Amino acid sequence: MATRNDYFKLHFIVFLWGFSSILGKLISLPAMEMVFFRSILSVAGIAILILFARGNFKVSKSELIKLIGIGFIVALHWVAFFGSARVSNVSVSLVGFATNSLWAALLEPLFNRSRIKKFELLLGLVVIFGLYIIFSFDFQYKLGLFIGVLAGFTAALFSVFNSKLVRTIDSYTITFYEMIGVFIGIGLFFPIYKNTWAVDHTLQLVPSFNDWIYLILLAGACSVYAYSQAVELMKKLSVFFIQLTLNLEPVYGIIMAVIIFKEKEKMGGNFYAGTLIILSAVVLYPFLKNRSIRKSSIEN
Repeated sequence: MATRNDYFKLHFIVFLWGFSSILGKLISLPAMEMVFFRSILSVAGIAILILFARGNFKVSKSELIKLIGIGFIVALHWVAFFGSARVSNVSVSLVGFATNSLWAALLEPLFNRSRIKKFELLLGLVVIFGLYIIFSFDFQYKLGLFIGVLAGFTAALFSVFNSKLVRTIDSYTITFYEMIGVFIGIGLFFPIYKNTWAVDHTLQLVPSFNDWIYLILLAGACSVYAYSQAVELMKKLSVFFIQLTLNLEPVYGIIMAVIIFKEKEKMGGNFYAGTLIILSAVVLYPFLKNRSIRKSSIEN
């Protein structure tokens, strides 16, 4: 049963992930190299945490394969999320990412072999509408929007998988092996990347001093802590509700961008209107869920 602290922790995690977009903008490395270094630091950080807490690294062979595979999905998500902003702009990337709740509404019932809940599907569409109002994105960025949607899909996908694994595996252990999966996945893709999209066909593997500072923050706060805690919350909260709340990430991100980058033009009337719509969807979810449970119990 979820408590108020669990909901508060979820919003704090979303705040940290909103901050990741700020860090991504501050880091000078391309998206692929950024994710590579983020994964290395995340693996080191979570390993130290597990050792300090005397946790457990043990998993079965089948579980290891699953965790590494999910790590590949996480790698694709991170590259898509940061890459979308690079080929278009942050607004388009976040609008595409906002489809995560819609994907979760479709994927969670599919993998759990249950019926799709109409109210979850509706709330997912409401959130997308709210973000559309906020950003009023330009359709000339078709590639950026497509990659952003891919980021939303992969976020929902690895969340659904993790919600099952966390029942039997510690959240820190899940994070450790999935970050190794990110590292392996990016490493295997480097040869293709180098010969196709890399600038001048070279890899930028020498971060600046400032890059290291931002990468450590990105890995420590947004990966080691936020990712592992989000996985832990899946024991108490549904994947859809977590993904729905994640749609506040761009709201938090824009607020921080205004403070840090002085992007005051983002705070027009459409921002407040869209934010209100998103908040209404997040607030309405628990009530609609309880109503659905009561209705189901009466029918049975």
